[in-house]
Amino acid sequence: MRRILPHPLLTAGLTLVWMLLTSFSLGHLLLGGMIAGLAGLAFARLEPVGPQLRSPWALVRLGAVVSVDIIRSNIAVARLILFGGDRHHRRRSGFVKIPLRLQDPMPLALLAMVITATPGTAWMEHDMDSGILLLHVFDMREEDDWQSQIRDRYESLLLEAFA
Repeated sequence: MRRILPHPLLTAGLTLVWMLLTSFSLGHLLLGGMIAGLAGLAFARLEPVGPQLRSPWALVRLGAVVSVDIIRSNIAVARLILFGGDRHHRRRSGFVKIPLRLQDPMPLALLAMVITATPGTAWMEHDMDSGILLLHVFDMREEDDWQSQIRDRYESLLLEAFA
């Protein structure tokens, strides 16, 4: 059945929209159903093959780690903006190049969302050929700390979940 009608909800929704935009008749129902069925088949051909989720528990752990990191980053960035740096540390922003092992687009997109959702960091660029991520950091302390944080806290859980 999935082969004939790969996206039944999409087909039903498009048929319903067709019926709402035209008159309610058997001819329009058949015509709208055929057009919606073809649209569902076309969408199935365009749709990329999704990654195989190996460990959902790793994604749950990633969500917990990211939630804690977002709260901590919010506090740190607010403190820097409101009070500035302390006597021993002045805020210095910069760019970090991080070599990634991830290659699949879905985990890379999740990593991009995690990094961008965390205050003080922004995903700038990713080179698919070399696997290098360019990250902008609002408060740069040690470049190695950022590399290990991204690789050990986020990338390792994504590799466990999807690899």
